[in-house]
Amino acid sequence: MKRAAIVLVVLALVGAAGYWIYKVRYEAPPPSVMTSPVTRGDIVDAVGASGTLEAVTTVQVGTQVSGTIQELYADFNSIVRKGQVIARLDPSLFTTQIDQARANLVRAEADVERLRVALEDARSKLARAENLAEQQLIPAQDLEAAQLTVRSTEAQLRSSQAQVTQARATLNQNQVNLQHTVIEAPIDGIVISRNVDVGQTVAASMQAPTLFVLAADLTKMKVNASIDEADVGRIRPGQVVRFRVDAYPDRDFTGSVSQVRLQPVVTSNVVTYATVIDVPNPDLLLKPGMTANVNIEIARRENVLRAPNAALRFRPTAETFAALGLPVPEELTRPRGARSNARGTGEGTATPAAPGAPGTGVAAPAAPAAAPPAPGAVPGRVGDIGTLRTDVARARVDGSLQEQAPRPRGEGGRRPDGARGGSPEERRQQLRERLAQMPPGERAAFLERLKARGVDVTGLEAGASQPAAPQAPGGQSGRPAVAAQSAAPGPAARPAPGTSAAPGSPGTPATFDALFGPLPVTESVGRAWVYAEGQLRPVRLRLGVTDGTHTEVLEGEVNEGLPLVTNVAIAQAAASNAGRSPLMGPQRGGPPGARNTGGGSRR
Repeated sequence: MKRAAIVLVVLALVGAAGYWIYKVRYEAPPPSVMTSPVTRGDIVDAVGASGTLEAVTTVQVGTQVSGTIQELYADFNSIVRKGQVIARLDPSLFTTQIDQARANLVRAEADVERLRVALEDARSKLARAENLAEQQLIPAQDLEAAQLTVRSTEAQLRSSQAQVTQARATLNQNQVNLQHTVIEAPIDGIVISRNVDVGQTVAASMQAPTLFVLAADLTKMKVNASIDEADVGRIRPGQVVRFRVDAYPDRDFTGSVSQVRLQPVVTSNVVTYATVIDVPNPDLLLKPGMTANVNIEIARRENVLRAPNAALRFRPTAETFAALGLPVPEELTRPRGARSNARGTGEGTATPAAPGAPGTGVAAPAAPAAAPPAPGAVPGRVGDIGTLRTDVARARVDGSLQEQAPRPRGEGGRRPDGARGGSPEERRQQLRERLAQMPPGERAAFLERLKARGVDVTGLEAGASQPAAPQAPGGQSGRPAVAAQSAAPGPAARPAPGTSAAPGSPGTPATFDALFGPLPVTESVGRAWVYAEGQLRPVRLRLGVTDGTHTEVLEGEVNEGLPLVTNVAIAQAAASNAGRSPLMGPQRGGPPGARNTGGGSRR
């Protein structure tokens, strides 16, 4: 009896141990919800590139004549002034050439003097022959011979005078070559390169050899950065640039974009464009040739709410809600086509918790005044946050953003009166304004096309020559005043690319970069999820600039420190282990681990 009791106790312990092992090793643990908090800080949207530091003005000093370096008066890092002698070539060869040219000049001048005497003698003989010919004392052949001698001597004199001019020019050229043996600094600057030594022979036959390289002013430098073709569309002159060099890894240097060159550079089928960045260098810490790792700031936001991008990309599935023990939203149970339609109409979306509900951790905004929905607004598009999508359009006028009330539209994008462009008078007024902004030639061609279509252009030809006056909202045209202001030419008005504006005329840009305006403001709508009090609730957000890790939160029911769901990991036991003994180990490969149930992309 006692032995039977012991056996029963042992069997009970073995069964309990087996059940415990089964529970520990094979029972799926509860899902793990991973979150990341909303923080406050700076967000910088930047384009990274690399470039080389160079002096703004670099001059290569060469020589126009060949010879041997006799003296050097400058070395590396020497500070030179304009006109200062920095090198001298051996002048002996050029001195000999000058002596030879001077002798040739003296001989040519002597020949001119000899021919002048011969010309005077020939002229006197011609005068004597003419007197004798008048008295018929000599034959006509002698008179003709005297005349021929005079003309021949005059021609020889002119040729000799030309030889004198040529000999004088050769002498001047040799003297200039002798002056070129003295190398002077063309600008004030610093010698950053010396390519010759004393005794070295330089030959200036095909091209001028470079003796020195001078940098005009190292307190102002530039970076030639190579920007990829995928990012060059976001680069504008005047953007702030921050970069570092290997010599000072802990120090940031700043500059600004001055030029985006149109010449493409193709390297291994990769197209880049050279971007010139002006860099001040008052401390002379930066040196030519340094490699700069630049970050061109496209947009910067300081001390703003930041949502992690992982939370914005998280999209729960029906399996996620089932694992958390929550009811699956209706939009996740519908087929894919019906789900997309419901998303477009705002139906079937999970309703977020009321702002300030207990346990949500969501800040409760101030209750706005009740207002009727805007015409044409889609109900349920943004959930319970009516301020995430405003009912105003933004118009850029003279570089600033002003709010412009949208035009009321009904079903199918038409106006309430049933016409696409309003009343006929409104359409004619719009046509007048359009014609007023056209060049004369294009306006005449447009009117001819209207006549060919049978449109009555009476009153349009006379009114098209004068620009339409802007009207206040509610006037006859029904256009806001902002739209009229944007159509009127202002100080920043410029012709579009391809127009034939005369160079130098008012409003004509001086460079190609001036044709492009500032980048548009980055705004989008996203959604994040909050897990609190055992509930998974969506939060609608209006988003701004992103740096790849965080995104600026412009508007939404979030506050600093609010944890947003980034992932839900669900552990699942292997189906192949079902029915096997809990005392036996797993099959090859082991039990499956946790798997992510959230996915999708940011919308």
